[in-house]
Amino acid sequence: MTVPASSADDLRPRLQLALTEALRARDTAAVAALRAALAAISNAEAVPPPAGVAAGEPGPPAPVTSTAGTSSPHIAGAAAGLGAAEAEPRRLSPARVAAIVQAEIDERLEAAARYESAGHADRAVRLRAQAQALAAAAG
Repeated sequence: MTVPASSADDLRPRLQLALTEALRARDTAAVAALRAALAAISNAEAVPPPAGVAAGEPGPPAPVTSTAGTSSPHIAGAAAGLGAAEAEPRRLSPARVAAIVQAEIDERLEAAARYESAGHADRAVRLRAQAQALAAAAG
């Protein structure tokens, strides 16, 4: 099961549509796989914290370019307003999105093989169903 590179341009919207359909059909294996793939794509788009800032700690304050109507009257230098503190996510190429989905498929197939060799055929069947759902949604 491989994700065709030619169809990667609209992969995220197709995964979201497949997730909606899987939710309506109450297909738990497909829902789990599609949510995990969409989360992996979102995680790859996340902007890393500034250098020298540990996870969970607040980073340095953002530079204030204008305080007219955009700062908080209670906290000096604070940004106010909807989305004022949001960082622009990274833009992933279609090939990178396809690679992420392919990695999710491969991960499930490899885990299914390990489960089967350990005598857990029921878990292997579920993981293969998840891989198949991802491959079908990816086109």
